[in-house]
Amino acid sequence: MDSIFCYRHPETATAQAGPLQGLRLAIQPNFSVAGWPTDAGSRALAHFTALEDATLVERLRQAGVGLCGSIRMSEFGFGLASSQAGAALQQQAADAELVLDLMGESRLAAARAAVCGFKPSYGLVSRFGLIGLIPSMECCGLLSGSPNTIREMLKRIAGPDERDFSLPDEPVPDFSLPTITPPTTTIGVITEAQNPLSAEEQAQFRAALDELNRAGFNLRELSLPDFELFSLVHRIVGSVEASSCAGRYDSVRYGERAPGARNWNEMYRLSRGAAFGLLVKSYLFQGAFFQFERYDAYEDACRLRARLVADMQRLTGQVDFLVLPVAAGAAARAPAALAEHYAQFATTLFANVTGQPALYLPPPSGAAQAGVQLAGPRLSDARLLALGEYLVNSRRRGNP
Repeated sequence: MDSIFCYRHPETATAQAGPLQGLRLAIQPNFSVAGWPTDAGSRALAHFTALEDATLVERLRQAGVGLCGSIRMSEFGFGLASSQAGAALQQQAADAELVLDLMGESRLAAARAAVCGFKPSYGLVSRFGLIGLIPSMECCGLLSGSPNTIREMLKRIAGPDERDFSLPDEPVPDFSLPTITPPTTTIGVITEAQNPLSAEEQAQFRAALDELNRAGFNLRELSLPDFELFSLVHRIVGSVEASSCAGRYDSVRYGERAPGARNWNEMYRLSRGAAFGLLVKSYLFQGAFFQFERYDAYEDACRLRARLVADMQRLTGQVDFLVLPVAAGAAARAPAALAEHYAQFATTLFANVTGQPALYLPPPSGAAQAGVQLAGPRLSDARLLALGEYLVNSRRRGNP
């Protein structure tokens, strides 16, 4: 296999007819495709082969999308240190990618590859057939060269699924392209979201805000003093959920089994010790600590999460959209510890905590400005993608 793909498949040449026929899709091997190796980047799932398609894979295939293979990913999609997310687009080996977004991976991968990256609203897309890690925060992430391609894919995969009982009973958004009118559109800028940036990154982000101003949008400064607490909530709640989810990996039916065990308990302990990488293992240990030793801290984090969700709903109620920075260079470094890992996603994981949609839009080619992360209220996915498409078209016309 090559450096980008861990599994290749010739399906792109035999995709069925449909509105998206001809679109080549690369996926991470934690989205189930019947008959494909699906190890989620972990030795804990070595030799596992999916028995059926994930719901979103099934729906994309029915729309004519051709799957060209699985791209290499970090263990369980936790971060980007060993992930090739975005690389298939860069090398023109695919037209779109499907990746797991636990804390902003789709947006940081898009920033790294200079493409568009979108995290849908939580509960909009079925998670059936997804091998995840943090059930209440994870969702599929879509990468492509344009917001319109993402919108066309999302239109096909969004909606109820009788096999995913976690989906709320809500109407699916209307994905017909809404009209974006800059003079009557207000975009909020959260002041505290800029705190993690270096001086150079702040200057590049201000240049990106200037582009929005030139396009005619109204920018409004907003304050969320507790913005940094999103990381704390994600770290506690996420690690507890991950620790609970990972308990199913026992190396009995699949996964690498450690040799030399004298009984089942010893086999289970040794195999799990060898199956997980250091970063994920640290995360699971942390979750077990909060789960069994400091459950009160976990309960406090859940209450704080509800408060942060309400605070973000208050802000999004004052404007039409939000704009936040993304530190594109952060994900290029391999984190030495969990604190460093979380620092890389300090400006993106808020959307996983709240469940709201977020779109990364790269800067114009050759421009001395940063890409931007646009966000909106939950289930505003269609309007958010329309905003992204408006900005892309404005650049093509040379307006901003």
